[in-house]
Amino acid sequence: MLGLDIHGEIPMRLRHLARLSLAALLCFVPLAGFAQSGYREPPDALKAIVDAPRTPQASLSPRRDLIAFTGMPGLPGIDVVAQPELKLAGIRIHPKVFARSNFTFGDDLWLVDVTSGKELRIEGLPKPLSIAGGAWSPDQKYYAFNQVEPATGINTLWLVDVASRYARLLTRESLNSVSGRGWRWMPDGSALLVNLRAAGEGALPAVDGTPTGPNVQQTGSDGRVTSIRTYQDLLSNDAQAKQFEYLLRSQPALIDVQGKVTRIGAADLYVGLEPSPDGRHILTQRITRPFSYLVPFSSFPRVIEVRDRSGKVTHTVAKLPLVEGLPTGNDAVPTGVRRVEWRNDAPATLVWAEAQDGGDPAREAAVRDIVYQQAAPFSGKPQVLAELSMRYAGTNWGRGDLALLTEYWWKTRRYKTWRLQPDVVGAAPKVFEEGSAEDRYADKGSPVTTLDARGQSVLLTSTDGAQIYRIGDGASPEGDRPFLDRQAIESGETTRLFHSSGQQYERPLAMLDTNASRILTTRESPTERPNFYLRTLGSDAAPVALTKFAHPTPQLRDVQKELIRYKRKDGVDLTGTLYLPPGYDAKRDGPLPLLMWAYPAEFKSAAAASQVTDSPYRFNAISYWGPLPFLAMGYAVLDDPSMPIVGEGDAEPNDTYVQQLTANAEAAVDEVVRRGVGDRNRIAVGGHSYGAFMTANLLAHTRLFKAGIARSGAYNRTLTPFGFQAEERNFWQAGNIYAAMSPFNHADKIKDALLMIHGEQDNNSGTFPIQSERMFAAVKGLGGNARLVMLPNESHGYRARESIMTMLAESNDWLEKYVKNAKPAK
Repeated sequence: MLGLDIHGEIPMRLRHLARLSLAALLCFVPLAGFAQSGYREPPDALKAIVDAPRTPQASLSPRRDLIAFTGMPGLPGIDVVAQPELKLAGIRIHPKVFARSNFTFGDDLWLVDVTSGKELRIEGLPKPLSIAGGAWSPDQKYYAFNQVEPATGINTLWLVDVASRYARLLTRESLNSVSGRGWRWMPDGSALLVNLRAAGEGALPAVDGTPTGPNVQQTGSDGRVTSIRTYQDLLSNDAQAKQFEYLLRSQPALIDVQGKVTRIGAADLYVGLEPSPDGRHILTQRITRPFSYLVPFSSFPRVIEVRDRSGKVTHTVAKLPLVEGLPTGNDAVPTGVRRVEWRNDAPATLVWAEAQDGGDPAREAAVRDIVYQQAAPFSGKPQVLAELSMRYAGTNWGRGDLALLTEYWWKTRRYKTWRLQPDVVGAAPKVFEEGSAEDRYADKGSPVTTLDARGQSVLLTSTDGAQIYRIGDGASPEGDRPFLDRQAIESGETTRLFHSSGQQYERPLAMLDTNASRILTTRESPTERPNFYLRTLGSDAAPVALTKFAHPTPQLRDVQKELIRYKRKDGVDLTGTLYLPPGYDAKRDGPLPLLMWAYPAEFKSAAAASQVTDSPYRFNAISYWGPLPFLAMGYAVLDDPSMPIVGEGDAEPNDTYVQQLTANAEAAVDEVVRRGVGDRNRIAVGGHSYGAFMTANLLAHTRLFKAGIARSGAYNRTLTPFGFQAEERNFWQAGNIYAAMSPFNHADKIKDALLMIHGEQDNNSGTFPIQSERMFAAVKGLGGNARLVMLPNESHGYRARESIMTMLAESNDWLEKYVKNAKPAK
């Protein structure tokens, strides 16, 4: 035992001996304890999946006769992902381009004629093309996009003349897209409303690391309980706050289609610019100090105003204070004005909601929310549109005598939709429909909308105005079969116009006329990649293929897929999608090593938890992100097996989380073994985020699995003390639940091999990288078997090709060692 001298220091001789002893000790540390450097590559079969072609993004034109396709390149390299970015006020910013961090941009742009399927190429595009986002003008004369090049600092607006199919640079002035896309079309299509970089701001304020004093926070003792989520990337000092102000500050402007720039007012910290449907007013939102070190910028104080086209403030809607936390519960909202927006079907009418219960779901109140409207010039008293017993969830606007307003209460998962006549004075709202948001089988689909002449999204009605249309998933015990219905507004009766067949999965995307004689769909099958089709309803003619995207992974075209059904021991029906390698036969080849990949979900009823949530006729898309690549390595895969956590009535789902999770896993394992495709001694479980949390729990509480793969998870719920996932209660209200659910607390029970992968810069709420680091340390310290892979410069979802390759290489090695080559069960 080392002694201390009278000054509390180790004597020189003993310190020398201690250094020698430490050096000797380090020589005998197992190699597994040292970090591994260098990215890795998986076998060629997995590399081919990473580099498979990606599906283009599509945008239908306002007249619904053209589709703009944006080609998507392969994964960016780590050199791109590692470019400088600043993490400020809850967002990540490329400081060079004044834009949110993004590492994948469109590298091609073309048009397709909806009637003929003819491909129309565009001349004059910038090279190399790097599209961050695009949008049609309301009159369809133009297609705009912004070209973003992080390496050079370019963030500029381009315009495609649709008639000539020629692209040109609209202005050399740089955009600021920190708070959003940074631009949008004016309703008449003659100009775009943009956020430009503020002029004369100088250089980015430096953060030299030298503190100017302590960072002080203080709270009062008012006795109020509020929930503050565990946000990432927050401000931590005033130097960062000044950087955030510098990067967010923008100059509103109008740019006409000839490139003329007209500035609107002065530069400020704008987080919203929205023109009224008539184009005469602009709804602006800007944030102000004081900023916070506890919440992201979306909760900072803000001023909501209406301005004219010169930038002059004509009406102040609200001045909202800083919001640092809400009352407990997922139905909690801030007090005061919220969800301020223009009414799409009126020239210039504001709509917003205000809580009547203090935003506190625990407070008894017959009316929770009131929804108001107020028309320009905003001098009259706001009109009450609806008084709601639940929270306002949004409105589909149609016309002066038709709007569908929905309210929702998370606690019960109930919703109610009201039919309004917003221009009819004294007209009372009528219940249009109501039900459970969990009940997929009863879902009538979403109302179909279209763009009007001003580019506003409004309800699409039949020619006589008496009917609307709805597109839905068509969930059923046989799987999803999408549909298109026509619904009478007065009676609510529906007529089915289209229903996907039982041999393919075909989903309506848009109606090409008001009577639904022609519709645009995507169609797919297990071996056919989704492609766009033109279908004429009421005709025997076969649908016309508009695109012919090739199979991205033809080597796995003949993968076998089956939607399987089985029961939990308490009678809850479960499902999962079972994938088997091409050519495999269970009777001939025997059980395979199997990977189960899942994500738990909470329900308020066992009936809803038992519903089927997939289709056996969807395309077998083999993405590098999920578990399916391991089909190429000879594994069977059970993808998305049901993991319902049910809490009926007054019970909370998480009260019996571990018991239900274990029962779900036991039922899934029993089923794959019963079918002869799985071997009890060669099954692994995995998941991402909340699926990683599930994985660690299953290894802690069962011996069903030989190995687990947990990516970017959270394992200690005391680090998310104000709720997580669907859990509303805070740690001090349900400490025993937090403790029971935390696999960190049961790390001593983990006896099987656990691989953890995590992005070093994870920005997801709750899944701090330290979650994986501490979980690994616990398993290691308790003599367990674990491996931790931290990916540099990666967030919650991994982006660089090198990171994805390493993720697959590590996962493949883990499965090979602990699952595929494990001794088969007797």
